[in-house]
Amino acid sequence: MSQPHDVVIIGGGHNGLTAAAYLARAGRSVLLLERDDHLGGAAVSAEAFDGIDARLSRYSYLVSLLPRRIIDDLGLDVRLVRRRFSSYTPDPRDPERGLLVDVEADAAAAREAFARVGADDDAAAWQAFYADTARVAQALFPTLTEPLPTRAEARALVADDRVWTAFVRQPLGRTIDARFADDLVRGVVATDGLIGTFTDLDDPALDANRCFLYHVIGGGTGDWDVPVGGMGSVTGELARAAREAGAQLVTGAEVLAVDPDGRVRYRLGGAEHEASAPTLLANVAPAVLEMLLEAGTTAFPEPVEGNAIAPRDQHPFSPDGPLAVPPVVRARLRRLTAPEGAQVKVNLLLTRLPRLRDTEVAPEAAFAGTFHINELESQLDAAYRAAARGEIPSPLPCEIYCHTLSDASILDPELAASGAHTLTVFGLHVPHRLLERFRNDELRERLQAEVLASLNSVLAEPIEDVIATDAAGRPCIETKTTLDLEQALRMPGGNIFHGPLSWPWAEDDARLATPAERWGVATRHPRILICGSGAVRGGAVSGIGGHNAAMAVLEASVA
Repeated sequence: MSQPHDVVIIGGGHNGLTAAAYLARAGRSVLLLERDDHLGGAAVSAEAFDGIDARLSRYSYLVSLLPRRIIDDLGLDVRLVRRRFSSYTPDPRDPERGLLVDVEADAAAAREAFARVGADDDAAAWQAFYADTARVAQALFPTLTEPLPTRAEARALVADDRVWTAFVRQPLGRTIDARFADDLVRGVVATDGLIGTFTDLDDPALDANRCFLYHVIGGGTGDWDVPVGGMGSVTGELARAAREAGAQLVTGAEVLAVDPDGRVRYRLGGAEHEASAPTLLANVAPAVLEMLLEAGTTAFPEPVEGNAIAPRDQHPFSPDGPLAVPPVVRARLRRLTAPEGAQVKVNLLLTRLPRLRDTEVAPEAAFAGTFHINELESQLDAAYRAAARGEIPSPLPCEIYCHTLSDASILDPELAASGAHTLTVFGLHVPHRLLERFRNDELRERLQAEVLASLNSVLAEPIEDVIATDAAGRPCIETKTTLDLEQALRMPGGNIFHGPLSWPWAEDDARLATPAERWGVATRHPRILICGSGAVRGGAVSGIGGHNAAMAVLEASVA
């Protein structure tokens, strides 16, 4: 029997929980359905290694875009730790030296840090460049939890045509090359445009620009903070807020099909159930929503007044439909149009931090911020071109972060006292398309080897010598390919943003007639809103997609 609710939310990731909390606090009857046996989606803490009491942020791992407004509105007990060191980058041209960016350094110390890698002239350029990104952050970040500004309105907020051109109108690579002289400095800056994004820095499509923008505007400062207790502490608080407000959160409920009239079919405990609501919020990737809608043409075949989906025999992709194509061709078309991730994620537990070839920088400082490896701009370009040819880049550009240097609470106290630390490695330019050449097990093994080799190129000792072992004596290392993410988290192509990122504004000629359109959460079906990372201004652990979908629902009910 169909169970009526005011809102049904599909997916229990952080955005779905945010929407559930806001709507339930506003008195709405909310049912949230989560396929997994736990809530949180990609923002979870997990014991990844058998018999080891270490709760790693298994997928998402840092927080920047979560607005203080959401924390305050929902009464979340979330603690974020600011990292003193922004980054450390060993110089691949001479790994016995490196660039340590200390946010507390005075001007003289900052110049000396750049001089160590032969980039004397870039110290002042660095300060000027990030003063520009700060201006953009202060102008645009407050708009992320408001109805969409237009492009013209966003441009007026930035109020500097030079800055607008640098970050919005011309390719990021051109901006970076015009501002910085050194290959290493250019690479450090460029990486914020390539996280989870497979693109050339000079591509006029500006994919790197959009990725870069979201990485430098968080909190109005661009800082990336460590969540105390791991990512699971953030989603745990969101779940608490939603439950206490009265939302019904159901785990182990796999959604099978939806239709535009607000009906949802799901499997729970071996039986199929139906729920319905005037509004559905999809906290899944847009491509996943489309598959659920397609399944709905079979699951809900009977005509319903106002139903926008055609009966099965009239559905465009049905065997008799006007757009029917052979199954093999359909599968190929889906691969070509599906979102594509471009990263490998590796989690490690170490007995201690490894020694560096650069003896002037302590490992505790180097690993405290973002540790960049083999990320000269020229190396990033070479890696992109190798992957575009279907090859695994070598050396593999990597970014590393050590949670436990900022927050040891994720480790058992005895383990922490022993000197153990976690490392999270994010490898760039390994697009999902590599699976057309390599089986997933083979790709995972090769990528893990490349990550370790990349690490070892800047260490004074093999990383393998300091990797801890689990209860069965196996190395504590866990590697996730794009396919692993797709299978575990239903992220098509392993795309961590659920699809291409959009600018955080509406185009000047965009239709903004409905609350869903104004808040950037509309789909082609009026009753279905996107509330996840696929929304305009979605991506990363922010809660913005969930907040904005909830605001659209509440605005529509008032209207």
